[in-house]
Amino acid sequence: MRLEHLVSQAKNQKVKPVIAVAEAGDQEVMESVFKAYKEGLAHFILFGDGEEISKLLNQRNESTPGIKVVSTAKAAQNAVKAVHDGDADILMKGLVPTSVLLKEVLNKEYGLRTGNVLSHVAAFEIAGFNKLIFVTDAAMNIEPDLNQKAQILQNAMNFVLQTGVEQPKAAVLTAVENVNPAMQATLDAASLTVMNARGQITGGIVEGPLALDNAISKEAASHKGITGKVAGDADILLVPTIETGNVLYKSLIYFARAKVGAVLCGAKSPIVLTSRADSAESKYYSIALAVKSVITDKKL
Repeated sequence: MRLEHLVSQAKNQKVKPVIAVAEAGDQEVMESVFKAYKEGLAHFILFGDGEEISKLLNQRNESTPGIKVVSTAKAAQNAVKAVHDGDADILMKGLVPTSVLLKEVLNKEYGLRTGNVLSHVAAFEIAGFNKLIFVTDAAMNIEPDLNQKAQILQNAMNFVLQTGVEQPKAAVLTAVENVNPAMQATLDAASLTVMNARGQITGGIVEGPLALDNAISKEAASHKGITGKVAGDADILLVPTIETGNVLYKSLIYFARAKVGAVLCGAKSPIVLTSRADSAESKYYSIALAVKSVITDKKL
C-alpha cells in the first residue's frame, strides 16, 4: 500500500468531510489545502487573518465555493469549536504553535477530549517496503508509562484499521530483544504483549520486546532466531520515548527520503498535526490520512 492509494480511496466519496484549519495564512498550509480541495478530498473552513488567507487563496485564480474564510484573532479556539459543534469533521493545525492548539483541544467546555491519551501516528512510505510503516508516538507523549503506552497502541491500532490494514502487527521497540529487569522498556514491552493476548489491547497483534531490525527485517529476525507473527513484518512501531520517536521520524525523512503523513489520535476527531517545517506534500498526505480515517469511521 502507498500513500497515493489512501488518497485515491479518500477521493471516492460522495459526501466530503469538512476540515477546520487554525491559522491558515501560510503558503505551505494553503498549498496543501488547495491541492486537497481541487482533488476532491475535503471542503475547508479557514480561520485566521482573513486578508492574508484570501490573498493566498486568490493567487490560484480559481473558483473555490467549498472553501470558507473566517477572519478571527482566535483561530485555534474557533477551529476547535467548529469541530465540537459539528460544523467540521477534522481539525488541522496551520501556522499556530502546537501548545496553543492543544490548549483549545483540551478545553473542558468546547474541546475535543474523550478521556483517552492523545497520541501521534505517522504513516511512512519507504523505498524497499511494500506497505506503509506507522510510527507512534513521535510528537506528543514524552516518556509514557505502561498504561499510556497501552492507550497509544490502541489509538494506533484503531487508526491503522481505519486505513484498511486488516489485523495490524505492532512491534514494541526497545534496544534489545530480551526482557531485561534493568531496562524498563523491555518490561513494558512484555506486559503489552500479554495485555494484547488477554484482550486489553484489541484490533491486531502486539509483540515485544523487539529491536528495530528484528521488527522490520525477516532476515534479521531469522538470524537471531526470533519467531512470531510480528517479527520482521511489523506495521506499527511503538517507540519507548519521544526522543526515540523523533529521531526515527526525522531519520526516515532526511536519510531515507520517505514520504509521510501524520495525525493526532485519541480526540473526538482526527487532528492533522504537522510541524511548521513539514513540506506541503506531508501536510497533503496528512489531510488524506485524516479524511480516510473519518470516512471509514463515520461511513460518509
